[in-house]
Amino acid sequence: MNRIRLAVLPGDGIGPEVVAEALRVLHDAAHAFGIEVRATEHLIGGAALTATGEPLPRATLDACLGSDAVLLGAVGTPEYDHEPPARRPEAGLLALRRALGGFANLRPARCYDPLVGQSPLAADRVRGADVLVVRELLGGLYYGEPRSVDLEAGRAVNTLPYTRPEIERVAHIAFAEARRRRRHVTSVDKANVLETSRLWRAVVTDVAREYPDVRLEHAYVDAFAMRLILEPRAFDVVLTENLFGDILSDEAAVLAGSLGLLPSATLGGPVALYEPVHGSAPALAGRGIANPIGAIACVSMLFRYTADRPDAAADVDEAIDHALSAGARTADLAGPRDTAIGTRGIGDAVEHALAEVLDRRRSYHAV
Repeated sequence: MNRIRLAVLPGDGIGPEVVAEALRVLHDAAHAFGIEVRATEHLIGGAALTATGEPLPRATLDACLGSDAVLLGAVGTPEYDHEPPARRPEAGLLALRRALGGFANLRPARCYDPLVGQSPLAADRVRGADVLVVRELLGGLYYGEPRSVDLEAGRAVNTLPYTRPEIERVAHIAFAEARRRRRHVTSVDKANVLETSRLWRAVVTDVAREYPDVRLEHAYVDAFAMRLILEPRAFDVVLTENLFGDILSDEAAVLAGSLGLLPSATLGGPVALYEPVHGSAPALAGRGIANPIGAIACVSMLFRYTADRPDAAADVDEAIDHALSAGARTADLAGPRDTAIGTRGIGDAVEHALAEVLDRRRSYHAV
């Protein structure tokens, strides 16, 4: 794809700040690879509620549905915490996910070599860790019916349904990704207790037969959560349902050393959604200190999955590595001997590193 129609949703909190840095890198790389990017900006979340009274205005939804991809910053702001669910910023994000139809959320978490010391895990345990969590995104407890809460009666109900087609489609994504990587899938469930997990395990086992070159193992979620910390290098692609994936992908942030480093891609629908894993972090908003690397890494995923340009994706990844190797650190990454720089400073460092990577690529091809 040499032309990308991109809907940009900066959102709330630190979202606008990190998205601005991601867009700089996106446009630099796109120009170098001859990719035309037509980006338009739209409101979502608290920013949309304040301006229009809706967390996902119709104009935003139409723009997203008419695009090839969506780049989202973050959603959530404290001023709407006490509103009913339909009037909260997060309602806009859930509605957007449902409308875009993306059922597979890919969340990579790896330990960057220059940041080995930033992980709370021992260096010899985390060095080289590189995990991709594939989370089913449109089913399970988050969307299951019936659901209800009666605070006065002290009773609440959520429902955890899954069907064979829902599990099959996300399992195929996980196995296909494993073929790009180290050909190992760990499917995480709670099949010793939950009937839904028994179906999950049976269906994943059936799908695995179509991928004889990929090794499948099953793990109970509680045991896996411990193993992810004790032996993170033992895992490649982790496949799991919505709630478990939400929790485990955040736990995986310890491999990288900061939630601010992690990107995500939501695939499977007609329009892909890219967003950093971190939240809106309202306490950091407007201070210019937020870590934009998660958002910048979303650019790499956009090139890989929407543009089908793994070469451009690899160059963005390499630029991030080089910037970190050169000592670029926001406050969440800075050690005792590091000098923290701000959001813009990290963007400058990655942009400079990308220019060097692109120059080397041109020199190589010239030879």
